[in-house]
Amino acid sequence: MSEKRLWTNHWVLYAVIVALVIGLLTFIYYRRDRPLTTVILVRHAEKNVEPSNPNPNLSPAGQARAQELVRVLSGSGVTAIYATQYVRTQQTVQPLATAMGLPVTQIDSGNTNELVRQITTLHRGGVVFLAGHNNSVPAIIAALGGGNYPVIPDSDYDNMFVVTIDRLGKAKTIPLKYGSAMAATGNQQMIVKP
Repeated sequence: MSEKRLWTNHWVLYAVIVALVIGLLTFIYYRRDRPLTTVILVRHAEKNVEPSNPNPNLSPAGQARAQELVRVLSGSGVTAIYATQYVRTQQTVQPLATAMGLPVTQIDSGNTNELVRQITTLHRGGVVFLAGHNNSVPAIIAALGGGNYPVIPDSDYDNMFVVTIDRLGKAKTIPLKYGSAMAATGNQQMIVKP
């Protein structure tokens, strides 16, 4: 009888070991083999101040900031680039798109849900760069699950937000600064030294 009991205990021991190995492999799979989606968001660069023009071009300072994005992001592995229908966002992303040989996907500035759907389905595991607006960038971050950020002040153009989304949809946002801090003063731009 003791041999039969010993045999049963071995099977229990093997079952426990197999369960532990399966649990360990599952843990490793979810910790190691998760496609991480990265979304890099900026507000469009400085624009010309034209009260009668709702769709102005970038100012010279804005053009310089757009070029700075090439320096900052050219080695980041960007796989997709988005901009809204406005000229200022398209001009902000175009130098990077040209340098990386990527097309710019235009999205309606008021359609945050469609943008988030495209990022999370079409670009899962990729690195997406997009230029939005002072109110849409915080809304996109929130829709991605990256937390709540206030509307970006009108005079701030140097904010960059990096949102990482894991396989389970959990997001984390890192707010950064890039280029020089700029403050708008009428039709001219004044560089504020950091």
